[in-house]
Amino acid sequence: MTLQLDPVTSPPPAVVADPVPERSGALTRRAFGVARKSSGLVLLLILWQLGARSWLGVTTPAPTEVLEAGWELVRSGELWEHLAASARRVALGLALGISIGLVLGAAAGLLRVAEDLINAPVQALRMLPALALLPVFIIWFGIGDSFKIALITVAPIFPIYLNVFAGIRSVDRRLVEAAESLGLGRFELTWRIILPGALPQIFVGLRQALGIGWLALVVAEMQTTPVGLGFLMNDAKEFLRTDQIFLVLVIYAVLGLLSDLVVRLLERRFLSWRTGFEGE
Repeated sequence: MTLQLDPVTSPPPAVVADPVPERSGALTRRAFGVARKSSGLVLLLILWQLGARSWLGVTTPAPTEVLEAGWELVRSGELWEHLAASARRVALGLALGISIGLVLGAAAGLLRVAEDLINAPVQALRMLPALALLPVFIIWFGIGDSFKIALITVAPIFPIYLNVFAGIRSVDRRLVEAAESLGLGRFELTWRIILPGALPQIFVGLRQALGIGWLALVVAEMQTTPVGLGFLMNDAKEFLRTDQIFLVLVIYAVLGLLSDLVVRLLERRFLSWRTGFEGE
């Protein structure tokens, strides 16, 4: 007897979707998002270009003139020297100031005893204007880099302290009680519940601190410095080079914008769990 087996029919090959249209659609959406977010800056540049040497004032240079002045300084290598000196000062000052603000804010937010010791002195010092500290800091630190770094260090302490303190104290008490009922110790409670809950407010303080740090750099470098963006601005003022003055202002603005962008990226990385309203 002969057995006849049915031929094995293999299923038709699965149709693989072409990833190219998907990828191009994602790139299009990303390009549209970048264009939408930069539209305000583009509009500002257009208004500046149209109003230069006219209704913005005859001494106001156009963006094209500012670019030419920047290119001259880039070719001579002078701009990189000043930019490197300013970046080093602001990096050291911000690192110290943000660290001090974080420690003070966390201590005052977590411990009532620390709040009693820290809060009143910090609030009193916060009311002192930065310009009033200039002669005191010059007496203490001289006119070298130590004076400038110290002034930049003081500026971001207060916004960081206030936002860290407010972020910790705004954590829902019910979450803390639930974590304690589950047996979490003090360290785990702080690390897993309190600090993540305070992160949104801490990032707000970080954005404010970076902006204030760049402002403090401007004030510090306007005081007897041989190198730095502030020196470049003072030198341009002496020779009535308004194009270089506006160049330094643009550099300050771009550096502040880049600092804010870095914090926004950190927010997207560490606050991906947050579902808040993002505008319509």
